[in-house]
Amino acid sequence: MAKAALAIHGGAGTILRSSMTAELEREYRDGLQQALDAGWRVLKEGGSALDAVESAVISLEDFHLFNAGRGSVFTHEGKNEMDAAIMDGYKLHAGAVAAIRGVRNPVTVARLVMERTEHVLLAADGANDFAAEVNAATGDDEYFHTDHRYEQLLRAREEGVITLDHTNEDRSPNKAETRPVGSVQKTPKSLGTVGAVACDRQGRLAAATSTGGMTNKKYGRVGDTPLIGLGTYADDTCAVSCTGHGEYFMLGVTAFDVAARMKYKGLALDSAAREAINNLTRIGGEGGLIAVDASGNISMPFNSDGMYRGSVTNDGKIVIDIY
Repeated sequence: MAKAALAIHGGAGTILRSSMTAELEREYRDGLQQALDAGWRVLKEGGSALDAVESAVISLEDFHLFNAGRGSVFTHEGKNEMDAAIMDGYKLHAGAVAAIRGVRNPVTVARLVMERTEHVLLAADGANDFAAEVNAATGDDEYFHTDHRYEQLLRAREEGVITLDHTNEDRSPNKAETRPVGSVQKTPKSLGTVGAVACDRQGRLAAATSTGGMTNKKYGRVGDTPLIGLGTYADDTCAVSCTGHGEYFMLGVTAFDVAARMKYKGLALDSAAREAINNLTRIGGEGGLIAVDASGNISMPFNSDGMYRGSVTNDGKIVIDIY
């Protein structure tokens, strides 16, 4: 019997102790703990890795400080557009949604795309139409409105920036773009994405990722989160969920890169995950990932100042960390 394990993340970026109050840090840690509890409860009772990652990500989507679900950032039009993906490594099946609106838990809709359609990814109006067909729980504008996110939008509009909430530098991979990318947030700045990876007692692996995207984004931008192999991936080798500047994770095919390094180079999980992050650094990207293998080993590397993260292993050891 395999050793059950669960890891979660709530985003990576410029997360400094100097800009974090004790109260805010406690709130972030509480949110991570709640998500760990939700996912571990499933695994402890003999449930599947797939159920565990969905449960953990639902908890993160419901938590107002993380950029997913309820806490999603605003687009230029003042709307919330969300992306999510989930992958069953045991069956090698996946489902995803992009630019979905008004749905409380996009990760659940992504799972239903996997289980009830012949497709992997549904986007925009099509994703919303499908969500309505499956009676997905919805929220009105008030549900998705958080003051600090709306203040970010107002500042971003005023400064004419599309922000990833993590840096004052223009880190766009396409330098020909005329739009600047910069930070407008006064509190700890993270590349807001949430995710979970799990190994269950049968050795089955699963991964799930969810995000609200970029503040003040336009043009229907979609990042790496809902793209299988880029921001989310699982097979019989490992399960991976990424968080960071999505364009670079797209260029690096980072989630699958971890699995490829294990399968084709024969690396252990931690070495493969760290090499994948080193490659991300080489091409100019910032962020991190969480990964688990079929033996219940966990790796959570990142190249940013911090990453909201947590894990539980078969021996009951709980880790929650930020810096």
